[in-house]
Amino acid sequence: MKRTWKTIIAGIFTLIGGIFGIVAGAVLTTTGAGILAGIPGMELMAGIGAGLFAFGIIALIAGIFILRKKSSWGFALTGAILALFPFIPLGVVAIIFVIMGKKDFAK
Repeated sequence: MKRTWKTIIAGIFTLIGGIFGIVAGAVLTTTGAGILAGIPGMELMAGIGAGLFAFGIIALIAGIFILRKKSSWGFALTGAILALFPFIPLGVVAIIFVIMGKKDFAK
């Protein structure tokens, strides 16, 4: 994998999207499961938070792999797509740069 500005930006944005996902997922999960447990519908909020947390972890790992030049294009694209869920503009930019830098990734 070559290191170009496209792969560096894709890795940084995927990493930041993963961090947003972990934080948002943790907040939604604890809020939905703990504090507001008596209100109807909070179980759904906890479930969405758990999903965001899982997506954030995968996106964070993908961002780290992209920056360390150890990622395949498929895993980088998966991480960028999962970074889309917590923060849409950041995820869109990450997807665009992963697609633009497809030839820079290991096969």
